[in-house]
Amino acid sequence: MVVRGVDDRLLAFERGDVRGQWQLPQGGLEIGEDPLAAAWRELGEETGLGPNEVQAVAQYPDWVPYEYPDELKTAKGRLGQVHRWFLFDALRADIVPTPDNQEFVAWQWVTREWLLESVVDFRRAGYQLVLSSL
Repeated sequence: MVVRGVDDRLLAFERGDVRGQWQLPQGGLEIGEDPLAAAWRELGEETGLGPNEVQAVAQYPDWVPYEYPDELKTAKGRLGQVHRWFLFDALRADIVPTPDNQEFVAWQWVTREWLLESVVDFRRAGYQLVLSSL
């Protein structure tokens, strides 16, 4: 997650496949890839942000699982996902991401409370856990 220190707002993105659904950037590990390296890669691919705009400052100490609802379990062919969370600080208050226009189509700076209310239900518990500690 990317936070803007001046007002503690998070950079949230609207999903391209489900308009009105907002979340933080995420992605998968490639075979043998370090989780932090994957976080940098996915952040760059999905938002266009890199070391000139953000710096990695913390990580949540544990993997955070979530289970898909039944209809997604069938559609995706798996039970859910586990995430490793990293906190990135914006180096300037005026950074502008460039969503990939595939997974994400829009962005905005939001409060933690807004994000918790706006994220899809099955991700909410994991978001709440991490957002309350990072």
